Amino acid sequence: MSALSENVTEITEKRLKLEDNCSSPSTESFQTVTAKGSQKVAGSKLPGHHNRGILATNVLMSNMDETGKEVNSNPTGDVKVADIRNDLHKFEYNRKDDCQSGVTENDKISRQYNDPTDPKLDRIQGSILLPNSKMDVKGVYGLSEANSIVSDKVIIQKKSSNGDKAVTSSMPDCKLSKVTTTSTQKLNLSLSLNTSVNADVEMLSPESPTCKVSLHNNSGESAHSPPVPQASYVQPCSSLESSPFVNCGVVNPEGINEKPEVTAMETEDSDGQKCSISLFPKNKEGKEDPATTDKEQLQMSEPVQPPPLNSDKKWLGTPIGKLRRMPQCAQPLPHLRASENHKVLIRTDLLKESEVPAPYPSKFRDAWDDMTVKMPCSEKNLFPVENEDGSGVQSRWELIRSALESGCKSSLDIRDAILSYNTAHAKRWDFTALNFLCTDGLEHSEVQHLFDVILPEMVKLALSAPKICTQPIPLLKMNMNQSLTMSQEQIACLLANAFFCTFPRRNSRKSEYSNYPEINFYRLFEGSSPRKIEKLKTLLCYFRRITASKPTGLVTFTRQSLSSSPKWESSATQLTRLHITYEGTIEDQGYGMLQVDFANRMVGGGVTGLGLVQEEIRFLINPELIVSRLFTEALDHNECLIITGTEQYSKYSGYAESYKWKASHKDQTPRDVWQRRCTEIVALDALKYRHFMEQFHPDKITRELNKAYCGFKRDGVNTQNLSAIATGNWGCGAFGGDTRLKALLQIMAAAEAGRDVAYFTFGDADLMRDVHGLHAFLTEQQITVGTLYGLLKQYFNVVCKNSHSQRPDVNLYGFIYEQISSDPVPEPSPGPSSSSSHLSTAASTCPSDSH
Repeated sequence: MSALSENVTEITEKRLKLEDNCSSPSTESFQTVTAKGSQKVAGSKLPGHHNRGILATNVLMSNMDETGKEVNSNPTGDVKVADIRNDLHKFEYNRKDDCQSGVTENDKISRQYNDPTDPKLDRIQGSILLPNSKMDVKGVYGLSEANSIVSDKVIIQKKSSNGDKAVTSSMPDCKLSKVTTTSTQKLNLSLSLNTSVNADVEMLSPESPTCKVSLHNNSGESAHSPPVPQASYVQPCSSLESSPFVNCGVVNPEGINEKPEVTAMETEDSDGQKCSISLFPKNKEGKEDPATTDKEQLQMSEPVQPPPLNSDKKWLGTPIGKLRRMPQCAQPLPHLRASENHKVLIRTDLLKESEVPAPYPSKFRDAWDDMTVKMPCSEKNLFPVENEDGSGVQSRWELIRSALESGCKSSLDIRDAILSYNTAHAKRWDFTALNFLCTDGLEHSEVQHLFDVILPEMVKLALSAPKICTQPIPLLKMNMNQSLTMSQEQIACLLANAFFCTFPRRNSRKSEYSNYPEINFYRLFEGSSPRKIEKLKTLLCYFRRITASKPTGLVTFTRQSLSSSPKWESSATQLTRLHITYEGTIEDQGYGMLQVDFANRMVGGGVTGLGLVQEEIRFLINPELIVSRLFTEALDHNECLIITGTEQYSKYSGYAESYKWKASHKDQTPRDVWQRRCTEIVALDALKYRHFMEQFHPDKITRELNKAYCGFKRDGVNTQNLSAIATGNWGCGAFGGDTRLKALLQIMAAAEAGRDVAYFTFGDADLMRDVHGLHAFLTEQQITVGTLYGLLKQYFNVVCKNSHSQRPDVNLYGFIYEQISSDPVPEPSPGPSSSSSHLSTAASTCPSDSH
């Protein structure tokens, strides 16, 4: 190694002398003018020329005193002095020619430039994201920018750490391709040539959000400057296009490109040189195939990292068009009829398309018990009054009718009417949000239409309850498997009553309904939060639509309980198909699928209060969901609520504080033979964690698996007739769930239920890559749900129990990769998992969980 240092020093001195002879006296920085703009480059200035050739071997000479030790510490010895000297002589020859003839704007590199449409260029363009960092290495063998030059020789751009613009350099010898860079700071040259561990290589598009952030944070360039990659060092190879392999070098542990770094790269030629992990899987002909597939070829001799992904795609996995949707995959429905476990509130014999269903029975049946909803129009709904004979009672329904029929010409009239039959809450209820909506939140013409048209029709709808909702509405209580089907008109009537706060005994947590969600809208009217204004706009859009034209469909609410859970550890079920994307939404792109509502155990969460995240937004744009709060008791650990047939009435933008009602929405979803929209939503309440680590406990994992399985399974239905599941980061917001764990649990539960999965990461491209990579790996290795469950238990026992920090020392996906690649895959067994871990608690090379 000392001989290498002496020879490199000698070469460096010759190089410096050559540049001194070739350069003009001016040593100030100069600008390179390209189609992309001017670029400042440190070095000697040749008037009127680009001077690109000056930088040909700066990666080997810049600050050699500081980097010599790292170069000499190369354990492989693959970099030969003779190769370096030979390559330098070739450069000097070309450099002398340039100095003598003058370098024009169309310099040596430009003359070597081939047609930019050359398919060779397309094949080697790309972007590599180093593991556990934000450094973007673009085009290991070439640039993806239009002004990049790639032919038989390799051109690599390098960004300097002090914000200087990068330039390109021609490589005269493809057997030893060196990287060029310019920087006024010291160059930290670090060659990592260790081939014992497979590198984590991920392809990242410069147009993807993650890449854009990375380039912006690491460059300091203007928005008009082209993105430039981290430099790479290329080892000798016979052909750069034959079998590209890469082994990632040393990077900043925080993923910040503070100094230029060098990535060691290895290639495997016909002589059988050692290699790391392939950038692209090989096709049947043995050539590199850059196309991303569901099943990547993975090396199992060493710990395996996620397969390389072509992330310029906005989705990965199975195309969403290949997943099953309703009604195409549905089995024929039987004739709709009531049964002991299915209450139907309409005349099924008169059910016709595009006609408002007739209520059943024809006359109102009163009930005031613990098994049904206490209706405002019940004769038992009494109101205390004082009369000449002392205290007495009167019909509360008559008081409601009198107050509402008197007319409402302002928000104050609405307030007075509501408080007249809710006197116990007169000092507590606040109508600030409603007042603001009517004075400042709407245009004058909209306010006039509200009080002249919409509200009078809402009053009529609410007061028609005895004619529309004639049958007692059953309560869907805990541990019941029961369904309730009602018409959209009946739901509209109930929601109009909720708006005017008419439901009795539902305004106090001390009543018999303490374990039920709130249904009266009084919390929507209070406070001055902009959220309330947008919520009211969304709901008033619904009331405008249904009062102008009566809806004609049906909606079914099913409370489903899991009587016995699967034997997760002994499950031999293989994983099903996965489509995952960081764009789109469950309600839009997941149409016709089973759509997951990230629910509160009190369904609807804070929809009538301040809440405005996934569940609340879904209940606002599909307001018929809100009526479930009237009769659905809090969900137990083994229960879910399935709602089929609700309609979307509004478009929106934003989320939480940024939520805005946009416009009315015309739902074109087809109906089934029961006249229900083919929109099936399942409310699943995840656990809420006080501490991050507790969610990895086997008991918590089992609970979440059982909860998801309860929502996904359908007894007696063939899996070919089950739609895919449209879901996302369930329980990962305020509930503190880990996105990667929750994704894996849902995939496992879906597989056990025989359903495919469409997963929406809501803008998280890293999560998309991680989940797809693990799913492809598990599918390729034919890992069963039972084996995966055993690995989750191992992870808790080996990693979580021994961790002294708030988060695991080894991330979950890294642990799974390590265990499967280092140990034979055990067969699922009914007993506890006997496989032991061989993974230390050192940091994993997979991207850490951070949400």
